[in-house]
Amino acid sequence: MICPTFVSSRFRGHRVLVIGDVMLDCFVYGQVSRISPEAPIPVLSSRSTKSMAGGAANVAVNLSSLGLEAVLIGVAGNDAHGQSLRFLLERGPFPVTCTIVETEDRPTTVKTRFVAGAQQMLRVDQESAVSVPTAVEDSLLEAVSRHIGEVRVVALSDYGKGVLTDRVIKETIKIAKIHGIPVIVDPKRQDFSIYCGATFIKPNLAELQKATGIVCDREGRVEDAVTRVVEATGARVLLTRSEQGMSLFEPDAAPFHVRSVVREVYDVSGAGDTALATFAGAIASDYGPRDAVKLANVASGIAIAKLGTAVVTAEELELALAGTLLHEPSDDRLMSADDAAAQCTRWRLRGLTVGFTNGCFDIVHAGHISLLSAAAAECDRLIVGLNSDASVARLKGPSRPVQGEVSRAQVLGSLDPVDGVVIFDADTPTDLIQRLKPDVLVKGADYTEETVIGGAFVKSYGGRIFLAPLVSGQSTTNAINRMVAGTGSATSPRPRRTGMT
Repeated sequence: MICPTFVSSRFRGHRVLVIGDVMLDCFVYGQVSRISPEAPIPVLSSRSTKSMAGGAANVAVNLSSLGLEAVLIGVAGNDAHGQSLRFLLERGPFPVTCTIVETEDRPTTVKTRFVAGAQQMLRVDQESAVSVPTAVEDSLLEAVSRHIGEVRVVALSDYGKGVLTDRVIKETIKIAKIHGIPVIVDPKRQDFSIYCGATFIKPNLAELQKATGIVCDREGRVEDAVTRVVEATGARVLLTRSEQGMSLFEPDAAPFHVRSVVREVYDVSGAGDTALATFAGAIASDYGPRDAVKLANVASGIAIAKLGTAVVTAEELELALAGTLLHEPSDDRLMSADDAAAQCTRWRLRGLTVGFTNGCFDIVHAGHISLLSAAAAECDRLIVGLNSDASVARLKGPSRPVQGEVSRAQVLGSLDPVDGVVIFDADTPTDLIQRLKPDVLVKGADYTEETVIGGAFVKSYGGRIFLAPLVSGQSTTNAINRMVAGTGSATSPRPRRTGMT
């Protein structure tokens, strides 16, 4: 029985070793509004670029995001892409313990996807699929031997890029068996017998058909193909079946089937990595295989509802298991930090981007409206961090604020661009930004990217900073001074949007 509220505590601290093909996934996002005059092809107007850990590296990052401890062993080139990948792994929001063997004669594997809206237009791969030389094999296996006593599960993430050679696969399985540690394989080989001795093999339906030569167009043939894999490897089989969910085949037991979690599909990139990480993490955390399948199925459903190579957190998994992700909160836009974080999670699971800006907003003027409108144009949903009365007084002096925090929040919440307001008591929104993890951080153009508070953190996980144009002559202090002198006037905000969720 899975208890949704205890998943994170049960995962925490358990260590999983991941070995396989690491890569850098790059996404170029933009819009298409015209066809090239040079050829009948769409022109992508690029708006942002994100880089994420991919392949075996994504498996490790997903383990870390779920609260487990990930140890990653892989190979990368001595190039800029390899440096970027190592930075994401070691200094990203979900750090991983890495042994990345650096090579001079092969590039870091890079997959660059060009995306218009939520639709991939083109993928460009930079890679070498040649098997690594003996010296690199020696380094990989030395790292396996060094870490094997620290971990509870070994995951082999085989993308067929030459890192998991015959020798590396066989020796890793042998070392794990000596230590009594289960091995879970995500396979790419056509001959699954190379994985003989593994505990679980996790193919998708196409990989199962290719490996066995059996067309799996009905359930009886699927079971025949699985039987052939079991005979060749001795492993139990976790079959991922896209919209049909997952099936676990174990000896002396009826097949165990779980239906996919029904969500709108935005991007399947990395969903298999998420499933592998969640299943391996659950096995490492002493869940039974069937409960591990349930968790992996829910996690992969969360992943495909996100854009890009996605990671899934334990909190998201708990929310999904509890069923709360199907519901939106009320239309009250004044939120606590916890409510806002949960709402951001819901939005992201629907493929929506979240923006964040902050300020005192003592008297909302044209400059504020311009800032908020520009911010809303850069994202799908906008959260505004609002300094509390005490915070404003510390920053602006004892005569401020003119309006109390609740009134200021109500005014902001009535404005068309704003989807949520969170009052914070600190002098800076650093803690709130770290809690919400916005995709876009917005400030006025009087800042630079280097001086925006929280900017380095947001950029560390692939988010971006947007500096909104300023409206000249607009200042809350000036507006207050004019009102005191009797020369200013206040304007009412626009009415709230209807039907916003």
